[in-house]
Amino acid sequence: MSLTTTEPAPLFPGFEARDIPTDDGVQIHTLTNAPNHERPPLLLLHGHPQTHALWHKVAPRLAAHFTLVLADLRGYGDSSKPSGDADHANYSKRVMARDMLRVMQSLGHRKFSVLAHDRGARVAHRLAADHGDAVQRMVLLDIAPTLAMYEQTGEAFARAYWHWFFLIQPAPLPERLIASDPVAYLREVMGGRSAGLAPFDPRAFAEYSRAAGLPGTAHGVCEDYRAAAGIDLEHDRADRDAGRRLAMPLMVLWGEEGVVHRCFKPLDEWRRVAADVRGETLPCGHYVAEEAPEALLAKALPFLTGAAE
Repeated sequence: MSLTTTEPAPLFPGFEARDIPTDDGVQIHTLTNAPNHERPPLLLLHGHPQTHALWHKVAPRLAAHFTLVLADLRGYGDSSKPSGDADHANYSKRVMARDMLRVMQSLGHRKFSVLAHDRGARVAHRLAADHGDAVQRMVLLDIAPTLAMYEQTGEAFARAYWHWFFLIQPAPLPERLIASDPVAYLREVMGGRSAGLAPFDPRAFAEYSRAAGLPGTAHGVCEDYRAAAGIDLEHDRADRDAGRRLAMPLMVLWGEEGVVHRCFKPLDEWRRVAADVRGETLPCGHYVAEEAPEALLAKALPFLTGAAE
């Protein structure tokens, strides 16, 4: 493990940055607070088009209860951005989940809980499906299962989540367009949601902008979505056909002003794939941890610590 120095200190004072190698030579960029055997491990996974920086409003409170691991997904942030395979398998959620299992194992965490948003929540879903013995509890933010969302896509969803269908186009068209002005792409995707750009701390948005302009980011994020529209659906259908369901306690929270709430029934869909599910809307849009951090903590902390049982 090699220490890195790219993290803007004001967002996560006292955290340590590390790059952790995985099985296929990919390096996963992480931030951790000081490990404490009395604080159980909690893995935090971000969504698109962001990085681990999205957790900056909730990390201080979470750090009082957990040994935190904030990770950049492969293809995002300061993690590696390998060229995609022909079938996009090296950006499948199965492979991205294995990245996170290796990260946690490397840090000595055999069992852990997960808090994840958006794309990170899709990785978390596959992590729980493939490595259920490792995942103790899980909170997923503002998604329904990938298979349900694709199978139920209608006009309203397609118009609102246009980037899903733009990013899966064959390379290099979407990569070229994003790379020509990555900050403009961020502003369109993030600012086009219900709250606009108002929820984002300028320091965090500067970090998203820096990461979006790194070589390989445009390709990495496209490969994430190409995998989701192909090989990930194959894996999800195989689970459904085999009757496999998640066994660990699962909480799902989503924004009452968001597209997921408007177009899907998240609680119903998660109950199709998991045995122990609870959840509700929060007073926000898509970017839950930045729009409604206190509301998120009020629900997630008692669940993750077991205090709500």
